Amino acid sequence: MEAVLGQLCALILAALLAIVLASVVLRYVFHTGVVGVEELCIWLHVALIALGMPLALNGALAMRMDLFSRSLPARWRQAGGDVFSVVAALVLVSGSHEIMGLLGGISPMLGLPEWVRFGFLGGGGLLLLVALLLQRMAEGRLVPALSSLGVGAAVYLAVPYLAVGTSLPSSLFLALVAGLGLMAAAPLPHAFLAAAYVAIAFGASLPEPAIVSTAVSGMSRFLLLSIPFFLLAGGLLTASGAAGRLVRLAKALVGHRRAGLAQTTLLSGVFFSGASGSSVANAAFGASTFYPELVRNGYPPQKAGAIIAATSVLDNVIPPSIAFLLLAAATSLPVGPLLVGGVFAGGLMAACLAVAIHVCVDEGSSSLPASGEVRRSAAAAALPALGLGVIVVAGIRLGVVTTTEAAAVAAFYTLALGLTAGTRAGTLWSTFRRAATEAAAIGLLIGSAGPFAALLAMDDIAGAVAQVVSSFGGGALAVLLLSNVVLLLLGLVLDIGAAILLLGPILLPAAVSAGIDPIQFGVIVVVNLMIHGLTPPLGMLVYVVGGVTGVPAPALFRAVLPYLAALLFSLILLSAYALLS
Repeated sequence: MEAVLGQLCALILAALLAIVLASVVLRYVFHTGVVGVEELCIWLHVALIALGMPLALNGALAMRMDLFSRSLPARWRQAGGDVFSVVAALVLVSGSHEIMGLLGGISPMLGLPEWVRFGFLGGGGLLLLVALLLQRMAEGRLVPALSSLGVGAAVYLAVPYLAVGTSLPSSLFLALVAGLGLMAAAPLPHAFLAAAYVAIAFGASLPEPAIVSTAVSGMSRFLLLSIPFFLLAGGLLTASGAAGRLVRLAKALVGHRRAGLAQTTLLSGVFFSGASGSSVANAAFGASTFYPELVRNGYPPQKAGAIIAATSVLDNVIPPSIAFLLLAAATSLPVGPLLVGGVFAGGLMAACLAVAIHVCVDEGSSSLPASGEVRRSAAAAALPALGLGVIVVAGIRLGVVTTTEAAAVAAFYTLALGLTAGTRAGTLWSTFRRAATEAAAIGLLIGSAGPFAALLAMDDIAGAVAQVVSSFGGGALAVLLLSNVVLLLLGLVLDIGAAILLLGPILLPAAVSAGIDPIQFGVIVVVNLMIHGLTPPLGMLVYVVGGVTGVPAPALFRAVLPYLAALLFSLILLSAYALLS
């Protein structure tokens, strides 16, 4: 089942890439276009998310927090989280079915019934239930799985008959139930969807069809198609061998310095950031590429893993950045200026990390400086990969192409690099499959955050934040201090993507009213939340590195503290710059 779904997701991603590239060629070469291309792509993107839903049950992108479930017996470790997955799946199935019965009309662009797009998620929910049972059976956990199914169905059936009288906002209860789901090791999107449904018992005005409709609306944006394309570009860059050429260039430039191998890891992360846009991709790449070399050269395993995790933070700051795409989708800020701001912020963060590595790592120079000829040769070999980031940022900033089109061009560019390098067709296709699966997981997170964001708007949480800010004086300093504190605290318990989608629209109006440049504030939001890739209890980058290297997460969290301090210092500098400019 997983193999078939993976192939279908890869096919949809390939079709999306072909459609967007054809649209670009028609517009710029033949000065024409095809009506309905954007809507077709949006519908295919929703289908990709639905089909990829069962594939994101395990792995880093499931975004499970298993710190508390580890104390349970192995057979029952995921039973609590599975209850939330069952409720989420039933909500998608039932809510989609209701919408399909209520919604009429035909899409004028595609000539298809409007209910089809919403039916995709219903089908995804059904596939999720089947995949969950099959996986637990394969793991020898049939009894816990059936128990989770029974409890989840009971909760689902009981909620419409419950009515808890309270004057507190329903979004608060949604957050509490979602937090309970995280502690039970539920995938974050499933916890959000199940919590949105349970919140009905606490007065939430979002019935099942509204939950599904809001989720579909959240993921139905043409801009979001850039996410699978950038993920594909990063994967193809690695598969083609171009990422290895970036490593050789970094070693030629800084390998002779104090802590040269660690500095090479950092500079390679900077170069790779300009191509992949995904911190998770960079963490996995660094853990498999640099970790063995660092340990072989005498670095303690936890310190080697900490360096890789810390440098991976840069990927979602230096463009192309998926985090900035999420922020732009949530707040309607322009993508081009955000990416330019990310170049400045990423450079500052890299400089702070370089100083921290120089101070904290005892390794001396391990080699002589590379000759000018070696550096020129390494730069020439890496130039095609380095040009990718320039193409993307320049294309968007100059208005030559839209963000989604730039991402598609980047994916095609790296595909061409792979083909010219002789990369096997099977390797390229597996890269499409992996990128499609990762994109489906991120897309589901975006959609599942939609009901939460809707309830936050209904409860006027943004107005409450504005009142709190005004009580502190309402000035730029008060807004920045309060915003950074809120982001640092909530970022500890919220996934980075979810925090951007939920907190960005709440905090941005207060910052604008205080006279802070919205682009600079957006950069601060992303940098602040990206730092939480290194903080417990979620710390996704730490878990990714730990999963690849086998180093326990607690040891990595301790070893990463000096680099965490360096990144916090860069956040202080960015905030000070926003105040003074």
